[in-house]
Amino acid sequence: MSQKILCFALSAMLLALCFPAEAQQPKKGPRIGYQSAGSSGEREEAFRQGLRELGYVEGQNIVIEWRFAQGKPDQVPRNAAGLVQLKVDVIVTGGPTDTRAAKAATSTIPIVMTNEGDPVGTGLVASLSRPGGNITGLATLSPELNGKRLELLKETLPRLSHVVALRGPGSQGSAVTLKETEVVALSLGLKLQFQVVKEPDDLNRAFEAITKARTGALIVVAGPFATAQRKRIVEFAAKSRLPAIYYRREFVEDGGLMSYATDPNDLARRAAVFVDKILKGAKPADLPVEQPTKFELIINLKTAKQIGLTIPPNVLVRADKVIK
Repeated sequence: MSQKILCFALSAMLLALCFPAEAQQPKKGPRIGYQSAGSSGEREEAFRQGLRELGYVEGQNIVIEWRFAQGKPDQVPRNAAGLVQLKVDVIVTGGPTDTRAAKAATSTIPIVMTNEGDPVGTGLVASLSRPGGNITGLATLSPELNGKRLELLKETLPRLSHVVALRGPGSQGSAVTLKETEVVALSLGLKLQFQVVKEPDDLNRAFEAITKARTGALIVVAGPFATAQRKRIVEFAAKSRLPAIYYRREFVEDGGLMSYATDPNDLARRAAVFVDKILKGAKPADLPVEQPTKFELIINLKTAKQIGLTIPPNVLVRADKVIK
């Protein structure tokens, strides 16, 4: 009898040890592929937060395959191809270069874009209301934002007459987008000159050309190249005492003068809603592309002082954040 009791006790102990171990195992769930031409940052945490708000917890009931190209253009298509090979349920893209690479890699896996300036003009979707393919998500209204940046430069520098726009490989902007930017410049009485850079080694040549052009201000067109080279661009603008406006807050945090853009964290958080709908059976072709609702103007007064510029009160009062 004592042996039977001992065996029963041992069996009970083993069962007690097994159940907690099973409870700690992550539940299998959908697999999401997330790719970015840049590096990990606040946007990725915002995406996680958006998923949590919808009941998805990474490692418990959903798996996220993170892929970052670290500013290396050649790595972007490889990351997209790798996610397709993994047969993920949805691919979320951090920028235009990622979206194009994902589109080239698959026509069946749903793609949710989080940062595309002109998805219709670039042919990613048929229309904002009816995307029509395997891509949907959020557009950032690049033509309107570039125009707004030019307006802010003109308000900051009333006598401004010449602006150079710096574009790198993979920068946002179809022919239609750039044409609309030129129209805004014309309406403001500004001569707009584009300076195109194809690779990092070409950046110094571009800086020399901008200096020779004797431009009054610089606008940097959104793209992974400029993001990766932002410190060099910011340093050039400061050294040249050149007022510049950027498309991401990181430029201003690194010493740039000002930025005007959609709130990237809000876009990433809202992307989770698209993922949720797709996982529940919705087709990307039927999910309208949404437009931004939050914008932010950030001004660095320390930089303004360094380059000898006074920010007008009517511009300063509209800033969402001022760095002193």
